[in-house]
Amino acid sequence: MMLLAMGWSNERIAQALGITAPTLRKNYFRELKVRDDARARLDGTLADRLWTKAMGGSVSAMKEFRKLMERNDLLLGQHQFYHPQPEQKKKAPKLGKKEQAALDAETAGQDTGWGDDLRLN
Repeated sequence: MMLLAMGWSNERIAQALGITAPTLRKNYFRELKVRDDARARLDGTLADRLWTKAMGGSVSAMKEFRKLMERNDLLLGQHQFYHPQPEQKKKAPKLGKKEQAALDAETAGQDTGWGDDLRLN
């Protein structure tokens, strides 16, 4: 999984394990299917191990964890910049029966021939 996470090709992984590429595909097909998830899993495992050591009092783990967080924040910022979320429309507040009736009365008959006759001036 680590070699997948590092972006190695199947041939290179097989060579590192001392097997052929077809043997790799035959025996590790489940692992190869999740190639795209391998990096996220590796990063998650690394973050978890650093956090555990940092909580145990390791100052160097604390520093490394902070660097990891800073890199993560930069990546999140870049992603939000290049892939902004569309703005969601705010829902109009729900009106009570009387408020809705008053609002409907104000616009009653608009765009019809009856519009002026229905308005109380």
